[in-house]
Amino acid sequence: MPRAVRFSRYGGPEVLEIAEVDRPRAGHGQVVVDVVAAALNPGEIGIREGVFAAIWPARFPEGQGNDFAGHVAEVGDGVTGFAVGDEVLGFAPRAAQADVVVAGPGALTAKPAGLGWAEAASVAGAGATAWAGVEAVDPRPGETVVVSAAAGGVGVIAAQLARLRGVTVLGTASEGNFGFLRGLGIQPVTYGPGLADRLRAAAPQGVDVYLDTFGAGNVDTAIALGVRPDRINTIADGRAVQRYGVHSAAQEQADDPVVWARLAALAAQGEITIPIAAVYPLERVRDAYRDLATRHVSGKRVLAVKPLPEFEGDHR
Repeated sequence: MPRAVRFSRYGGPEVLEIAEVDRPRAGHGQVVVDVVAAALNPGEIGIREGVFAAIWPARFPEGQGNDFAGHVAEVGDGVTGFAVGDEVLGFAPRAAQADVVVAGPGALTAKPAGLGWAEAASVAGAGATAWAGVEAVDPRPGETVVVSAAAGGVGVIAAQLARLRGVTVLGTASEGNFGFLRGLGIQPVTYGPGLADRLRAAAPQGVDVYLDTFGAGNVDTAIALGVRPDRINTIADGRAVQRYGVHSAAQEQADDPVVWARLAALAAQGEITIPIAAVYPLERVRDAYRDLATRHVSGKRVLAVKPLPEFEGDHR
């Protein structure tokens, strides 16, 4: 029987289970996908712990994961544009970490042949979140953009998308990620106390745009640097949104297969890199989330629902 990640109460990674479930069939207007890889995202931790219960309550037993990539296994009546065997990527809220998902055709797009499964599984979540943030603040050629946690799953994509617009990108990170960021054309700056002074030194002409993917006072730093609120986006500091009126564009604002297709094409063509920090087999989903919760990330964490030959022997 197909497997799916489930949890029946709020809590830490220990509440996660691998359950056997019935194989779904494609109803009218639906597509069944055999999942190859599914991504992990920090927000899923908060949902599982009940932090967002007032906004997104769980319906136990609850599924987990949103973005995935796989093969079309069945196409329901009324669906056009997809056929059995097609390689696709998509978004299935609280259902992606499973052997099989059901999605509408509006939640899928084609996976380019040149894009790896782990990278493809990260497009509709982290990729879309990065895209939305960059679009919200509209960097322009010649400007200077700061991206916090620039080596993280969202930050590294946002930094590269900004760079494609002809800007100078300063990325906050630990020193261990400096070489990695420089290789992507991003100028690294050490995060932590004294950040504002280091950014002033790195950008004496001033900072025009600030993309915050980490929280921890980054919006306050942006304001102190003189960045206008309408040129700041945060996905991690709701209080700053209320206090300053900055943008909070995230995946929801780019929940669009057209956007996913553009991102996937950029990645397949080598215009942007989606770095994969670690790949875990589905059975080790608890370990994967413990790793993600450390926030010491450089790229994406992904679950291999089916074996990924390119990561053979490289699972954590």
